[in-house]
This record gives sequence, structure tokens and C-alpha cells, in this order.
Amino acid sequence: MELHVVLPNESADLDPSLLTELAVLAEESGYGGVWLPDHLLPPAEYGGAYGGVFEPLVTLSYIAAATSRIRLGTSVLLLALRNPFVVAKQVATLDRLSGGRFTLGVGLGWDRDESAAVGAEFADRAGRTDESLRLLRHLFEQGQGPFEGERFGFGTGVFAPRPGPGLKIMVGGTSPAALRRAVRSADVWQSPPDKPAAFAERAAALRAEAERPLELGARAEWPDATRSVEDVAAEVREWDAAGADHLAIWFGPADGFADRMTALIRVTEAG
Repeated sequence: MELHVVLPNESADLDPSLLTELAVLAEESGYGGVWLPDHLLPPAEYGGAYGGVFEPLVTLSYIAAATSRIRLGTSVLLLALRNPFVVAKQVATLDRLSGGRFTLGVGLGWDRDESAAVGAEFADRAGRTDESLRLLRHLFEQGQGPFEGERFGFGTGVFAPRPGPGLKIMVGGTSPAALRRAVRSADVWQSPPDKPAAFAERAAALRAEAERPLELGARAEWPDATRSVEDVAAEVREWDAAGADHLAIWFGPADGFADRMTALIRVTEAG
């Protein structure tokens, strides 16, 4: 199981260079990936439930230039709030700039007010996400029209650059619809923070249903010093035993983040 890092992108006061510094440190320490969250226009201040102060695709492009091996991903991009043609162009460009290290993680979003604020119909977020994923796959694989959908379509047009084989699409969530979406449309599935036993049940079902290899990962949190590194390392071993291919950990606010991140990788590698 690979250990990944969910970078601290929740404070508008954060110096954005710290995100790059932490990504470089994660790569040097042996982590397999870094992830960024996304919220476009939340109804309350960033922090707590809302991450994504710095736009993730732009920020990951900057991080790509400072790193060489670590994988880069969104966990998760709210695809239903965005124009999928623009997302496709950004994703393909980021894939090429990073040397094929990008994973586009998408989710539906849960905040009705945020959807309304950007003019997206909350009730249609599942249908819009599914059709956007179909459009992205079409653009990436075909590179031209036509594409006909209920919400999006075009007859002629050339799409470039087309991403290489390193690009992955990840679906997050644990609802039955999210699991079906992962089987249908994704290369990777990622569970939000949960119990390893519940993850193991879903993972077994997904592996049985998927017709192609599907990477299965999860999110976890170690936000402060109230837990010991040994306790967190024991939880990591539980996730490994549950069959997770990767575990992406958020180490809390920026203060103390680097210390917790490096402490965990030292203990897990030693053990």
C-alpha cells in the first residue's frame, strides 16, 4: 500500500509556496502522491468543511514543476460545477506538463448553496458529472467530434493535447451511485474517511464487479498531536490489511503538518 498526502489547502492566509514545499518534502520522504481539495464558492469561510482555497489544477501545475516522481491528484474536483470542455483542456495540459503523473479525482459535491452560487443545478449534479466524464473520455481518446449528450455536445472540433497513458480518473464517494460510477467510469476509487472494515467490504464488491483493474484507495486524517505516531501507524497497517492500494492522509493545519507527515513515514518504513 502506498502512503499519500492530502495537502493543507484550507486557509486563505496560507503562503501558497508552503504547498509546494510540502509536496517536495513528501516526494523526498517516500510518499507516493499528493492531493488537493476543491471548493469554488463555498457559503462560509474556508477551513473545517471547506478546503480548496488555491485552485487545485493551477496549484498542481506549479507543484509539477518542482517535483519529478510523486503523483498529483484532486480529492476531489467538483466536476458538476465546472465547464467540462475547460476541465478537459486543463487536465490534458497538466498531464503533459507533469509527465503523466496526474490523477483527476472527481466527486458530486454536497453543498446545495455552493451549487446555486455558481449557477449549477444541484439536483442534476449526478447526471452532469456522468455526462462530463463521458465527454472527457471521448475527448481524451478520440480527440475530435462528434459527441452527443443531453447537456453537452459538439459536431466538429479538434481536441489537443491528448493525454498519455499515465492519466487516471478517480471517483470518490461511498454511496451506491458513487460505487457504480467508479466501476463504470474510473481507473481509481477513493473512499472518504471511514473504518477499514467497511472499506474492505466495499473493496471486495468493487473488485468483483469491475471488468478492468481498479485501484482502490481511501482517505484518513491525523490532524493534531492528540494521537501518537505509533497509534496512527497501527491504523495504517489496518488499512493495508483491508486491501487499500493507497491511503491519502490529511495531517491537519499547516502548523505541525510537516512534522507529522515525516514522523509517520519514518515509523511505517521502519516497521
